[in-house]
Amino acid sequence: MISSSVFAARERLWNVYMLRFFERLTNPFPEPEPRQPPSGLYAFCRYYTRGMEWPLLLMTLCSAMLAIAEVSLFGFLGQLVDWLNQQQPDTLWQQEGDTLVLMGLLLLVGLPLLVALHSVIVHQVLLGNFPMAIRWLAHRYLLRQSLSFYQDDFAGRIATKVMQTSLAVREAVMKLLDVLVYIAIYFLSMMVLVAQADMRLMLPLLGWLIGYCLLMWYFVPRLRDVSAVQADARSSMTGRVVDSYTNISTVKLFSHSQRESDYAKESMEGFLSSVYQQMRLATGLNVLVQCLNYLLVFVITAVAIYLWSFSLVSVGAIAIAVSLALRLNGMSQWIMWEVSMLFENIGTVTDGMNTLSQPLDVTDNRDAKPLNVSQGAIRFKDVSFHYDKTEGVIEQLNLSIRAGERIGLVGRSGAGKSTLVNLLLRFHDLADGQILIDGQDISDVQQDSLRQQIGMVTQDTSLLHRSVRENILYGHPDATDEQMIAAAKRAEAHEFILGLSDPQGRTGYDAQVGERGVKLSGGQRQRVAIARVILKDAPILILDEATSALDSSVEADIQQGLLNMMDGKTVIAIAHRLSTIAAMDRLIVLDQGRIVEQGNHHELVKKAGIYAQLWAHQSGGFIGMET
Repeated sequence: MISSSVFAARERLWNVYMLRFFERLTNPFPEPEPRQPPSGLYAFCRYYTRGMEWPLLLMTLCSAMLAIAEVSLFGFLGQLVDWLNQQQPDTLWQQEGDTLVLMGLLLLVGLPLLVALHSVIVHQVLLGNFPMAIRWLAHRYLLRQSLSFYQDDFAGRIATKVMQTSLAVREAVMKLLDVLVYIAIYFLSMMVLVAQADMRLMLPLLGWLIGYCLLMWYFVPRLRDVSAVQADARSSMTGRVVDSYTNISTVKLFSHSQRESDYAKESMEGFLSSVYQQMRLATGLNVLVQCLNYLLVFVITAVAIYLWSFSLVSVGAIAIAVSLALRLNGMSQWIMWEVSMLFENIGTVTDGMNTLSQPLDVTDNRDAKPLNVSQGAIRFKDVSFHYDKTEGVIEQLNLSIRAGERIGLVGRSGAGKSTLVNLLLRFHDLADGQILIDGQDISDVQQDSLRQQIGMVTQDTSLLHRSVRENILYGHPDATDEQMIAAAKRAEAHEFILGLSDPQGRTGYDAQVGERGVKLSGGQRQRVAIARVILKDAPILILDEATSALDSSVEADIQQGLLNMMDGKTVIAIAHRLSTIAAMDRLIVLDQGRIVEQGNHHELVKKAGIYAQLWAHQSGGFIGMET
């Protein structure tokens, strides 16, 4: 009993280590920086096949050898029938013993080894690693897309495109090189074998092949087109469902569960319509192929018997022809669905290309260098930006911000305040002009290095669906726990963090915050976001309604922390509540993308312009900084 269990354990270990060897032959996480995938179908698949060429070639070679070996078995079956018909038992082994042994070795040793090699190449080397490498490259490329790319689409739809396209590329490439090669070699070998018996037996097979190809020619392109529509409908359906889940609080707040159900149902009906269309085509193809198969078996059997009746073919030749026809009858269903799935996957790949192959809107120059911030002076020079319009938003704006200066951006909604900040972060490229930081044009530096030098707290704070610790350390991943806790304390977040817990029993800084931080209140999310920026400690600081989600008492508590965080930094603050920025060094008033006023609070109130009107419409409140 012990020896058998030890043997079983050794066998398991051998299998694990042997299979793991094959699993490591290809890299599921290619290191080279991904570039824009080509937009052509062949080039797109070829781009994502790099690194997988040799296992695909070996798989194809194994498939071809398996096809030849299997057809040769049918040839041997015909020979065996003739031997049994022509020879006596005592002479069979004497005359054909070597051939029988050779075929026995082929069946018991050769074919199992070939099947094993083909199986490990397919299952261990390709099926897992191939689509993962595609996902990895596509995900890294999409992370470099601009904000507008994500703002114009559902996040769930984009994720679905990545997942289903990676599988579709794998299936399309592998079916083309594995299944179709197997089919082509198998059929060619079968035709040669039948022709060796009698050329006339080839005629029914050729007729079947012509009819089969005509059916494929009619049905497969239609299945491909339906599949492309279906892939887009599936991703749209997923996007709508995910959108409802992501905004579930808004759905419940407005009591629109039925409205969201109808919204999802509309996309589900669109998807189901494509499924019905696909299934109608599948039914027609299935029935017609089966009828063609039965006709082949009938005709080839009739022809074989006719030729045998005139002693033109042997019994073995009839056995070969009829058995191959029956084999083809079974294979045709498999071939039909494999070919259909191939073109369905091609349709899915074509649909996915439209998303994954989009060029990057904002790119680094080839010789872009890291941004070097020594002081933090910012200059907007003749800046224009239109959001793809011919004019408007920002027009010929000039603004210089001294190193260490704290300015506030003021203006009505739509005046261009947030756009100006987004341009500084280079979320969009300018239509005209330059933005300089310490004399360096931000379009000439690496985007990552630019954003590493800027800390930003936004009004719509969205946290990652991870622990509080991971969210705060996002500002400085190499920071120590002591530094992280110090930042949380300065943001007045440490106390409430210690009281957090999640359904998995994690507490404090290890508690999960939920998608976009939904398990925290708005004020708690804001304080975690502020702690994250405090920990980042970037030389340029942007506050976009940074305290809007906080109540007055909490805001008062962290004002001093914000003041300390601003020390020695260049600060740009946006706030509709003017009392929170009134004590800035300088206030910039924007209107329709232009600077219309600037000065300190008292100077602007005396001017009786836009700022004075905005100030008069507000009830005032405390000014969190000394004037």
